[in-house]
Amino acid sequence: MDGIVVVNKPEGFTSFDVCKKLRGVFGTRKIGHAGTLDPMATGVLPVLIGKATKASDILPDDKKTYLAGFKFGIKTTTEDIWGEVIKREKSCVLMPQLLVKAKEFKGEILQTPPMYSAVQINGKRLYELARKGIEVERPKRKVTIYSIEILDFDESAQSGTLRAVCSRGTYIRTLISDIAVSLSTVGVMTSLCRERSGGFSLEKALTLDEIQKLKEDGKLNEAVIPPDSAFYCYESIALDQKLTRLYKNGVVLRASQVKKPSTETARVYGFDGEFLGLCRLNESRDKVYQFKNFY
Repeated sequence: MDGIVVVNKPEGFTSFDVCKKLRGVFGTRKIGHAGTLDPMATGVLPVLIGKATKASDILPDDKKTYLAGFKFGIKTTTEDIWGEVIKREKSCVLMPQLLVKAKEFKGEILQTPPMYSAVQINGKRLYELARKGIEVERPKRKVTIYSIEILDFDESAQSGTLRAVCSRGTYIRTLISDIAVSLSTVGVMTSLCRERSGGFSLEKALTLDEIQKLKEDGKLNEAVIPPDSAFYCYESIALDQKLTRLYKNGVVLRASQVKKPSTETARVYGFDGEFLGLCRLNESRDKVYQFKNFY
């Protein structure tokens, strides 16, 4: 079975735990995920099965939407509520101040990855170093906050909820910590739900229990969407029988042999409707090269 399962990851599960669980459900080891979620986070986790695992690094929609809880006046080792508390202070942030400061983080910003993260420095995962009490200098990274909205904020409790649409690689807990610093205080993330990732929304996500129930009912295929569904934003090219054979043999096709797409990247289908993968036109747009095959 090849395709994508959009999972609503439960709290307390690592992304690896989800894949391990689904390997048993689907009876295959060829399973991976696109976009790691921290163990205490919930929400959209695209899980790739079989040939779809080839799409793990090329899903076209890199915008992610998060719903996050936060609280000011606390600082932890992990920038979230589940870390060791290293500072407490009285925070007196007002809603109007918060609204103004939050807007300043919209657009392209620089973030320093947290020590408790999967980012690699000199071949070592930061969280591995952090667990040993080692802190290293981390280069700042550019990320984009497309939108940020403060949904609610309790001034007496100094806690609230925000929704952010951001680029791949953004750490919401770091965003919250940085907003707190800009308000002359400290802050942590208290909850996190990914509402959208890889073009897939939470409304379409299935819980692990729902997927298990589909298997028990003999309807497991209903949990799987075809791998090309992730690439519907691209135009498609349909090959005849001869061109299908040539394409599968790695022959570079001339653009004049196919219906030339208006975009650089396109989906490619064989004469029998099989999804073969993605192609790209060269700079002169006269040749079609395989970009990623799925056959």
